[in-house]
Amino acid sequence: MTDIHTLTRELQRKNDSKIVLLVADGLGGLPMEPGGKTELETANTPNLDALAARGVSGLSTPVLPGIAPGSGPGHLGLFGYDPLQYQIGRGVLEALGIDFDLGPNDVAIRGNFCTLDDDGNITDRRAGRIASDIGAKLCEKLDTITIPGVEVFVKPVKEYRLVIVFRAEGLGGNLADTDPQRTGVPPLDPQANDSSDSASLKTVEVANEFLKQARELLKDDAPANFLTLRGIAKRPPIPTFEEVYGTKPGAIAVYPMYRGLARLVGMDVLDAGQTLDDQMACLKSNWNDYDFFFVHFKYTDSTGEDGNFDAKVQRTEELDAAIPKIMDLDPTVLIVTGDHSTPSKMKSHSGHPVPTLLVADIARFDGLTAFGEKECLRGGLGQFEAKYLMLHALAHAGRLEKYGA
Repeated sequence: MTDIHTLTRELQRKNDSKIVLLVADGLGGLPMEPGGKTELETANTPNLDALAARGVSGLSTPVLPGIAPGSGPGHLGLFGYDPLQYQIGRGVLEALGIDFDLGPNDVAIRGNFCTLDDDGNITDRRAGRIASDIGAKLCEKLDTITIPGVEVFVKPVKEYRLVIVFRAEGLGGNLADTDPQRTGVPPLDPQANDSSDSASLKTVEVANEFLKQARELLKDDAPANFLTLRGIAKRPPIPTFEEVYGTKPGAIAVYPMYRGLARLVGMDVLDAGQTLDDQMACLKSNWNDYDFFFVHFKYTDSTGEDGNFDAKVQRTEELDAAIPKIMDLDPTVLIVTGDHSTPSKMKSHSGHPVPTLLVADIARFDGLTAFGEKECLRGGLGQFEAKYLMLHALAHAGRLEKYGA
């Protein structure tokens, strides 16, 4: 079977079109009661509904039916990279998200400060969500750790989150997390996922020494008196977005992880500011410099994970209010979707397919007049795997040549 990217390389067509991919993280939802409305259906979204009337809608499956994806696989699918083929460690995404230049000898780790009691058991997996300035000072302390033959870098991300990078020849990145995902138990010891992987076993030794020194350095810093290691990985080889699609991409994302995802596939990461208004201003000011824009909106996900139905509705309405600013720029193609569903009812990512809307002058309208889960179920895009979304985007932008004679 021909690889998607082999095909897009062959069929690329250059033109002056502009594509905007607006990702409302965790967009899909569920009604709180059977027969009720989802968060998207409850929200007052006149702008999205108007676009639904002139576009085509459907439901995208991020990975496979029923599989609840993390944000990494969810976004890679939207970018057209098969998430089952390209498995990216969280540590790599976090490191790239804070502009750390990962090299071939680097192992990147997402760290979480945590709280240990006197028995060494975790009482808070996020150290009370300490302020970012406190986390930065603790990272400075950890950055003094020295391990023979290994360069160690410790950088703050936000609040309780940090990045650790081990740099040395011969290190592997196939390690399990040390976060047990629950309280009342001690952190797990570093462990290679494959006992015959000598490179990863070497990293286990380095991680053990790092944690030994970290425990001593942080012992008096409660609530952040230790840390867990997650997403331990090396940066994999991956073709760039521009290479496989022939577009010049710019990313407008606030949170480090999503900036890291964009950088991973070779997008230029732009100064997105901190608010949705800032992001819209960034889009406008960079409009003439790029032909593909990835715009990320986080808060439809975080409110869903909090189980706050009303807040997710409010954030969805906030997103809707920004739509006219995008349409004023007259994009050739606008796609509105999510990387996964995060129903407030479940307080977590889920495997439900994600509402997706595509607007373009050559879209085959499907007669829908609103944007929501029930409507998208009847939409002209049908239900499709997210990894094919970029093909729809390129086709509607006139960026694909005819296939075959």
